[in-house]
Amino acid sequence: MEFSYHNPTAIEFGVGQIKKLSNLIDKKQKVLVVYGGGSIKNNGVYDQVTKALENHEYLEFSGVEPNPTIETMNKAVKIVREEKIDFVLAVGGGSVIDGCKYLVAASLYDGDGWDFLDGSAEVKKALPLGVVLTLAATGSESNHLTVLSKKETDEKRMYFSNHSYPQFAIMDPSVMATLSDRQLGNGLVDAFVHTSEQYITHPTSTLVNDGYAETLFRGLVKLANTWEERRTHTWLENLMHIANQALNFQIGAGVPQDWSTHLIGHELTAYYNLDHARSLAVVQPYLLEVMHEDKKEKIAQLGENVFGISNDNKAVIKAIEDVYNKVGVPTKLSEYVIDDKVIENVSSALTKNGYTAMGENGNITLDKVATILTMSMK
Repeated sequence: MEFSYHNPTAIEFGVGQIKKLSNLIDKKQKVLVVYGGGSIKNNGVYDQVTKALENHEYLEFSGVEPNPTIETMNKAVKIVREEKIDFVLAVGGGSVIDGCKYLVAASLYDGDGWDFLDGSAEVKKALPLGVVLTLAATGSESNHLTVLSKKETDEKRMYFSNHSYPQFAIMDPSVMATLSDRQLGNGLVDAFVHTSEQYITHPTSTLVNDGYAETLFRGLVKLANTWEERRTHTWLENLMHIANQALNFQIGAGVPQDWSTHLIGHELTAYYNLDHARSLAVVQPYLLEVMHEDKKEKIAQLGENVFGISNDNKAVIKAIEDVYNKVGVPTKLSEYVIDDKVIENVSSALTKNGYTAMGENGNITLDKVATILTMSMK
């Protein structure tokens, strides 16, 4: 077990924490407040943010879409440069945060910001970034991963950079009370798959990582089983906390990781505009079936320690599907509007991006991807 772990993001968790913004951002800094479609103006978040920033100079940029695009974020880059912005505040979920991670880096870069996504350049510097989280799912509020799409070419790519960590993340669970069932269900599934990618590989001796991951799994299963309580404060704060812990990369430190479900899912989102979490739910169960021989021991451990299932890995995979179905997230690609080129499109995109041997053992090949997608479409 060898690893380096560093996470500089300060977390402010709890009801009413948005008011702390006034002291978290220097009043000498000119701020750009970035958000999505405007729901923050209906749930009280916008009013709380602007109240906290009443003694700051700030501008606004709205319209960041789910699965943020470089085309949209480059409009914000222009504003940052022209207005000489000193600090970016992302108010939203993972899409807004990821878009802003790109924004703070691209604004200080002389070339095309897509260079970060295609791997031809590394981020050398970035503006400071803060977050007011409104939707629990991706963990982007306290990690160094950025995911962005290019609408022009139907590409969805990602990069890691230590310059992408937000300085702080304000996490007030009460702001999620007005989210749709779809958003809450997506968040739960996203957190479950994030935990899975760092856990369902092969056995290790890391007691802390396995134990912590299993705690997160059990929490998510409990939330799925109490879906009718999803509007209560206790339910919401637990989802927000678990989703954060599922992808701050602590449970992945020093252990093998997979991420093939995400790589395949990214292409489904890029081509067919599936919600991120829903693209994962239509891949993971069939990937676990196809790769069962490699993952059978960890699937069995998950069954024993999380679901109380012994010696029946098929039932464990079914139990995972049941978790997703309980929160309204389908596990069949056939539930969505797709064309007959889905395997061709996903395979060609994976090939173009260099992902032809995925997974913890590098043996999830394109033929296996085709099998996984075929199973999901039945």
